[in-house]
Amino acid sequence: MPEPILRKSAIIVEEIHHEGGPVASVPLKRAAAISVIQNPFAGQYVEDITPFMDDLRPLGLKMARDLIDALGGDPSIVEGYGKGAIIGAAGELEHGALWHAPGGYSMREVLPNSMAIVPSTKKIGGPGTRLDVPITHTNASYVRSHFDAMEVGMNDSPRAGEMMLVLVMTTGPRIHNRAGGLKASDVVGKDGLR
Repeated sequence: MPEPILRKSAIIVEEIHHEGGPVASVPLKRAAAISVIQNPFAGQYVEDITPFMDDLRPLGLKMARDLIDALGGDPSIVEGYGKGAIIGAAGELEHGALWHAPGGYSMREVLPNSMAIVPSTKKIGGPGTRLDVPITHTNASYVRSHFDAMEVGMNDSPRAGEMMLVLVMTTGPRIHNRAGGLKASDVVGKDGLR
C-alpha cells in the first residue's frame, strides 16, 4: 500500500481549571492529535484493506509523540487515552477500523503505564463533523474517575475522499470527580482492567 498522504494536521490542548466547583491546584490537560489523510479506498470496494494498517503505524507513532510533547514532554504524566476516526462520505466505516491497531499500539508503545485497551469510536461524516473520542485510564479500564471524552473536529474535514484520524491523551481524572469506583491509586495494573 502507499504511504498515507497527509493534507493537514492539528494539535488541540485544553486546560480545565474547574467545572463549577473549586479551582484545581493542577489543571487537567486533554490533548488531541488530528491527521487528515487521503483515503486510498474511497469510492471503491477493496477486499483486502489490512495492509494499510502497517502504513498507518509511523503516522500513529508521530501523533502519539506529538501529544506527549504538547502535554509537556513527560510520558509518565499521561493517565488517560482514546482514539477515533471520521471517514469521508466516499469511504466506508470499515476504513475507520484500520486505525484501531496503529492508533492504539502507537500510544501504548510510547506510554510506560498502558496495560488497558485504548477505547475507540468511528463514524462516517462530512466536513465539520465532530467526534466524541472516549477516554479511559491508561493502565486500568475500570478506573471510573478517568471515564471521559473529548470532542474534536475540523471545519473543512474530512472531505469525501479523506479520513480524519484522532488520538487523545489526558493528564488525569475529570475535574471534581466524585462518582466512586476503583481509584487510580488502587490499580494493580496486571490485566488492563483493574
